[in-house]
Amino acid sequence: MSSINKKEIEKFSKMASEWWDPKGKFKPLHKFNPIRIKYIKENIINNFKLTNKAKPLTGINILDVGCGGGLLSEPMYRLGANVTGIDASVKNIKIAKLHAKKNKLNINYLPLSPEKLIINKKFDVILNMEIVEHVEDVQFFLKSCSNLLKKDGLMFVATINKTLKSYMFAIVGAEYVLRWLPIGTHEWEKFVKPEDLKNILKNNNLILDRLDGMHFNIIKDEWNISKDTSVNYIAKFIKN
Repeated sequence: MSSINKKEIEKFSKMASEWWDPKGKFKPLHKFNPIRIKYIKENIINNFKLTNKAKPLTGINILDVGCGGGLLSEPMYRLGANVTGIDASVKNIKIAKLHAKKNKLNINYLPLSPEKLIINKKFDVILNMEIVEHVEDVQFFLKSCSNLLKKDGLMFVATINKTLKSYMFAIVGAEYVLRWLPIGTHEWEKFVKPEDLKNILKNNNLILDRLDGMHFNIIKDEWNISKDTSVNYIAKFIKN
């Protein structure tokens, strides 16, 4: 079996050169990044009771799945974590490696999907950020990720809810009206309801610890954590 959706990989491979352009096709992710970095960092610190102020994630082994050009892998590394980034797109990994080398960052980037990753030691944290809505088989994908996570480890999943509101905002609004994203970036049928995500991961020994909405404030031009999970949401799971 494979979690790779070839059509999705081709789509993002074509845009690979724009990963680090804050005004390019990944502009929404650049705006999204500060709030998700803060959320992940704070939850890891609280969960593992970390005390290093300068490099708060020191000693934590993180796997960034669907890492793209490294927009999340790099900040995690700068915070002190040991980071492995994987992506099924070879072009994405080339861009990520080039950018990391230019900035002298020792991140382990591999052109793989999670089911192909062979490891000696399981990860403390797995990041599945804006990726589950692009895979071929969500259940197989999440099972493969779960196999790479150690007991009591954390998995973060950020994705889009499957609601009428999400269709209007994430597809019609973001792609057709505001043109924040290229048309065809998302398919509503691939969006995942929080309850479905919770059940899939429960079957893989991961228990939901926290569920939050993510809301874009147009006036302030920034993302915030909210209680509204009807469009974008982020969840933290713990493996038991």
